[in-house]
Amino acid sequence: MLMLTPGPVQTHPTVRAAMAEDIAPWDAAFRPFYTRLRERLRAIAGGVEGVHVTLPLQVAGHMIMEAAIRTFVPAGRAVLIPVNGQYAGRAVKLGRLAGWQVVELPVPDSRGVTPAEIEAALAAHPECSHVAMVYSETGSGIVNDPAVIGPVVRAAGRRLIVDAVSAFGALPIDLSKQPEIDTVIFTSNKCLEGLPGFAFAVSRIDSCEAAVGNAGSWSLDLADVWANTKGSGMGTLRFTGPVQALRALDVALDRFDAEGGQAPRLARYRANADALYRGLKGLGLTPYVSEAEQGPIVVTFRQPPGLVLADFVEGLKRHGVLISSYYTSNEPSFRIGAIGDVGLAEMAKTVAAVQAVLGELGLQQAA
Repeated sequence: MLMLTPGPVQTHPTVRAAMAEDIAPWDAAFRPFYTRLRERLRAIAGGVEGVHVTLPLQVAGHMIMEAAIRTFVPAGRAVLIPVNGQYAGRAVKLGRLAGWQVVELPVPDSRGVTPAEIEAALAAHPECSHVAMVYSETGSGIVNDPAVIGPVVRAAGRRLIVDAVSAFGALPIDLSKQPEIDTVIFTSNKCLEGLPGFAFAVSRIDSCEAAVGNAGSWSLDLADVWANTKGSGMGTLRFTGPVQALRALDVALDRFDAEGGQAPRLARYRANADALYRGLKGLGLTPYVSEAEQGPIVVTFRQPPGLVLADFVEGLKRHGVLISSYYTSNEPSFRIGAIGDVGLAEMAKTVAAVQAVLGELGLQQAA
């Protein structure tokens, strides 16, 4: 089965095979491996030794987003969240349920937020110490670029939290050039093409030092992860986690390096997304976002009249293609991931499968 969800993603057999090992994470032999893995991730983020540190948590992506808000937004201050997709909406919910003040900036889910919108919102809300932004919204496929938004945040004297869960490893980020970023968060899966199980924050050390006692949680306190690192070393975990996922990630990072790193991976994903976008549009389907706004991670199309999403998904499975069984855009849609251990041959197979299923469902004219 070809898996084209926005995550988990299709992985290479060598990555999956790396999970088949019993590991004792408290053994001294594990420490050098774990240290090296954390340093590899910091390098991909453009982090600087002595300035930035990789902070792992054995959680899902939305849980490390909560940890980031809890840790870095000081008590009594608020966080501004541009909301142009469900994952930004989740960040709003996570922040509010944790007891933090959240200011929403509504933006259509068909485009990225603009610097002017962020600038105006920060001017109107001096209580906001931070902006928390989703880099790649997989509901519609749009991108909010921290390299574009960051300078506005920096000029306003505020801080930035970047949710790069579905972006890290493909879309570029360079923490060495953006001192306003307190942390960038991501997972072991998605564009790194590892397996789920761990999430990571590459964070400023001075921001961690300033955040001691903020979180109101032990499990979700990134400042406490830093304190453990500082006290016990980079090779230690606070709590036992699914460490086999770390072995798989290490193999996935070997493949990432062999491909040439971030830029070639982005180029492959962009080619995948372009092939899907043009191929499905050629079948008469309507893209959810304009070509200019279409990101390289997931491609979203409006549901044609008469389409029942569950039937469409099951039909694609009969043709060997698995896509998301639900949509998270504001209007009915279906979405197909362009990421994972896949290329143009898999995109061609997918377009052919969509064409076949539309015919089987009697929806070619509707498309």
